[in-house]
Amino acid sequence: MTIAIRYFTKSKKGNTEKLAQQIAKATGLRALTVADDLKSRVDRLFLVNAMYAANIDGEVKDFLARNKDQIGQIVNFSTSCSGKSTWSMVKRVADELEIPLSEQEFHCAASWIFLNKGLPCEEDYQRARRFAQDMMEQG
Repeated sequence: MTIAIRYFTKSKKGNTEKLAQQIAKATGLRALTVADDLKSRVDRLFLVNAMYAANIDGEVKDFLARNKDQIGQIVNFSTSCSGKSTWSMVKRVADELEIPLSEQEFHCAASWIFLNKGLPCEEDYQRARRFAQDMMEQG
């Protein structure tokens, strides 16, 4: 099974990037930004993203549109200070582009300004690493 990791963050805290690096550590793969298009078809795309103004960023949507023919399935990983997952927003875009989206996802809270200080934490990273490994093992 071929897997790629792509992430998008515009936060100075870099919570989403840190999460992507933890997933990379667990899988032995490289986490690249959504500015890096897929070079070949992958069975699973681990898409690491965050909520911005109650939606996913346009750069994530553009990446998916540019790479739709290279993606077998998306597995969503997300962070947000609101506690709300981006899964439904990714689902809307994935459906429009006819890219399957796994029903399973990883989500954790993240800090922003004075909210959720210290999150994600090591426990969140451990859960993310386990989830990524589980998703690699599922055929």
